[in-house]
Amino acid sequence: MLARRNQLEHPRLGLAIAKKHANSAVARNLIKRATRESFRLLQHKLCGVDVVVLTRPGVTKLSRAELHASLAKLWSKMIERCKDS
Repeated sequence: MLARRNQLEHPRLGLAIAKKHANSAVARNLIKRATRESFRLLQHKLCGVDVVVLTRPGVTKLSRAELHASLAKLWSKMIERCKDS
């Protein structure tokens, strides 16, 4: 995840799901849906920030539970950083 403060009072989400890391459209869409849903559930805890989610090699080898756990961990780090600033 990459993040940068914005001039708005609400967070925004951007997705960069590389074909190189998730070959099939089904896999890319699964990652996008999971990311959007986790963002939707936690966006009220985030400050005004623009977040871009990038994929890494091996993302398609994760189970759905592992993907959700990974996203939850990343969002919790982001929420902590929002509290600090």
